[in-house]
Amino acid sequence: MYPNQARKTRMKDRRIGTSTYTQCLLAVMAVILCIRVVETTCLMTQDFCEYWLEVEYKLTMMDYKKAVYASVGKLYHFDVENPQLVTPIDGSNVITADGWENQRLVITVNKTIPGPSIEVYEGQTIVVHVTNKLLSSGISIHWHGMHQRQTAWSDGVTFITQCPILPGQTFTYRFVADRKGTFWYHAHTGAELSMGLFGPFIVRERRPLQRDEFIMTIQDWNHDMDSELLHYRMLFGNYKNRVKDTATRSLEGGKFSMFRFHSGLINGKGRYFYPNGSCIEAPLTVFTVSQFKSYRFRTIGSASLYPFRVSIDGHLLKIVATDGNDVSPVEVESFIINPGERFDFIVDANQAVNNYWIRAETLEVNVSNHIALAIFRYANASNNDPQTKRKLCTPTDRCRVANCPFKYYPASADVNCTNFNQFQSAENKTVPGVETETENIEDMFLNFAFPGDKETPGSANGINFVMPHVSALTQWDEIKTLCTAKDCGEDKMCQCTNSIELEHNKVYQLVFVNMGIGKGWNHPMHLHGHSFHVLKIGYPEYNNVTGEYIKDNLDIDCGGNIDREKSFCNYAKWTNRSWGGNNIPGLQLSSPPLKDTVIVPTGG
Repeated sequence: MYPNQARKTRMKDRRIGTSTYTQCLLAVMAVILCIRVVETTCLMTQDFCEYWLEVEYKLTMMDYKKAVYASVGKLYHFDVENPQLVTPIDGSNVITADGWENQRLVITVNKTIPGPSIEVYEGQTIVVHVTNKLLSSGISIHWHGMHQRQTAWSDGVTFITQCPILPGQTFTYRFVADRKGTFWYHAHTGAELSMGLFGPFIVRERRPLQRDEFIMTIQDWNHDMDSELLHYRMLFGNYKNRVKDTATRSLEGGKFSMFRFHSGLINGKGRYFYPNGSCIEAPLTVFTVSQFKSYRFRTIGSASLYPFRVSIDGHLLKIVATDGNDVSPVEVESFIINPGERFDFIVDANQAVNNYWIRAETLEVNVSNHIALAIFRYANASNNDPQTKRKLCTPTDRCRVANCPFKYYPASADVNCTNFNQFQSAENKTVPGVETETENIEDMFLNFAFPGDKETPGSANGINFVMPHVSALTQWDEIKTLCTAKDCGEDKMCQCTNSIELEHNKVYQLVFVNMGIGKGWNHPMHLHGHSFHVLKIGYPEYNNVTGEYIKDNLDIDCGGNIDREKSFCNYAKWTNRSWGGNNIPGLQLSSPPLKDTVIVPTGG
């Protein structure tokens, strides 16, 4: 088994690359299995790379027109009564997800979830033809992390940079992969991402690999049948047998939404756990390694809502990059990845030949088995499930966890947090505006929250964004719903197409806020077209024993209601009016890390 087989074996019979080849493998019992594999990686010497993606519906746990079920990590047709007496099916055509036997409607790219990995080299021109084969829904594809310099029309945001790709239509994206790193492509229409419309997009330097690599996508999974149902259950409530689901909470007390977590998937595979602790023994993703070699994992947070704490039993992880930007190495027991984030880590296969669990657990409290699993398998180990356990964190051997969205874990957890503002860029890049007079730097406050009474729509500074009815990039003058923050007011909601005008070549200091009556869980913010330096993260006040939230960070004056917990925080500003630009205590102006997706703490 070659090092990246866990990723490449899903790429059979897929129309994506410009070259194909046939590979014949000798299967068990002298059966010859011929697989037509499509090359998904652009050659280093090429300047131009072309791909075709087809987006269509499919049902999970179906082998063409026959239902399947899982047993001991294998798949069998629905009419097999005793799986010990028959050979399991190949399963390469089956989207297993978590093995749940009631077929779920999903959106696939080239018939897979995740979609095929597109792997190119820095500086290459990428052309991707996307065909919408859905029945009635429009789509678009966002290239998450690509700056799209001079190709904004390829950013892939419906009604912002393009009109939706309607059923039966094909749209061509063309852009230059001008920065190396781990990125991904995903739906940017409605909640289609939650139904499976995404895949990895990797840009490598034009030089031989220093070590073998794996790509690992981590997502939450839900059995609801379509994105609209999922969205409205999340907004208005999720009921089952006259019992309403209550939102779960994170370690510091932040409340998640009504999006019900059924399971977690790694590279599209996972296991559904029943309330009694047993699980469906569906096939899992296997990463096969050779002892005493090191590997780079490119990890993509492809979840819809939940953050995951990622670890490999018995192995330390060395984080070397995030969101396509190199950082000074940080060695940890585990790290937390949020939706949209990417983390690259190096792991040494320096343990005994065996099978080890890769775990990705949500940050929820008072829940069981909210986890995604995969197998870290040494060559020549058995094909059995691992029997390993996660490291036990103790007062004398504490665990180090990177990218905590809160300041610290409860004292009883014996965990030391390395918050993201403690990371440092591996490159000595100048922070824009460091040498600039403070008055020439504009602080821009954006409070992302969910204020309101009966309905609590997401908003920025109290404005619930209304999508234009035309492509804003090409038909700006036709938008009739434009507004600015000045058009709204304190402690009320507005609905319009929020537009912020920027001056070219001016330095802006963005202050993302998650405060007031509508503050949500620790949630990610992604900026299209740019990376930004993370200079400071201001956390709320916590109980230093339990780690629970007490009150909002007092550096921010929310304005509005005199009771800051009831304020909508539509007009946030510094409490200390002398602060601004570089004149803010605690700014990390020396080699701060670069991100395009950052987590705003609850109350911070």
